[in-house]
Amino acid sequence: MAEVPEKHRRADRERILDTVDPRTPNVPRMYDYLLGGKDNYAVDREAVAEVVRRAPDTPYMARQNRAFLGRAVRFLAASGIRQFLDIGSGLPTQGNVHEIAQGVAPDSRVVYVDVDPVVLTHGRALLAGRPGVAVIQGDARRPEEILAAPELHGLIDLEQPVAVLMLAVLHFIDDVDDPHGIVARFRDAMAPGSYLTVTHVTGDFDTDGRVREAAAAYESATSQITLRGRADVLRLFDGFELVDPGLTTLALWRPDPGESLPPDADRQWCYAGVGRKID
Repeated sequence: MAEVPEKHRRADRERILDTVDPRTPNVPRMYDYLLGGKDNYAVDREAVAEVVRRAPDTPYMARQNRAFLGRAVRFLAASGIRQFLDIGSGLPTQGNVHEIAQGVAPDSRVVYVDVDPVVLTHGRALLAGRPGVAVIQGDARRPEEILAAPELHGLIDLEQPVAVLMLAVLHFIDDVDDPHGIVARFRDAMAPGSYLTVTHVTGDFDTDGRVREAAAAYESATSQITLRGRADVLRLFDGFELVDPGLTTLALWRPDPGESLPPDADRQWCYAGVGRKID
């Protein structure tokens, strides 16, 4: 199938933004704005401004999270993974999973999943005609529905190794909804040799309260943040063996050769890790 022309993609973006609620800050749109995207409203930009007022390094951390995504996906593709399930993928932006994975292995297949209908509609419009890529609507709190989706099974064979990506999503799931149990249900559906990739914000290094203040700014958004400590984040990898260098901050997970590390690399307020399912 031919790639959708840019003028049609622009028309799709405008049509989608005309159909969504412009009054409530939307987490995927806020993240899009943090990454320099254009698919957001004034209310999203105002909410981000409040978050940044409380934690000025938030845009930098968003970019660090995106950079980690690139390094992790390249590692997974180089390790032989050809199937990727991106849970809570957010709005399509530059440097998405399929671009990175297919750059290493053109036969890679990617399914993006997000609960937000904006992401579903927008993603399908932008990715129409791209081989080996699908976008489905699904709530991470209901893994069984995601795992049973026909669109997923059209690209992903769960009898074969798959990489499940949950970047900056599990901190939007509160303890009542049991994020550890959610990850365990995905784990149980994954073949041996599969991988789990997680990033999760933390208050472990929050010496001045700015991270908690920033998290509180999400109370008016479509999802709220739950900060978790190292032990809780490690529990997400039960049944997986963490690959080197283990659970680290974003910048410390396999930095690219020659990359200079920031002075606070060991105290960034987001953990990152990749684990391989134990055979």
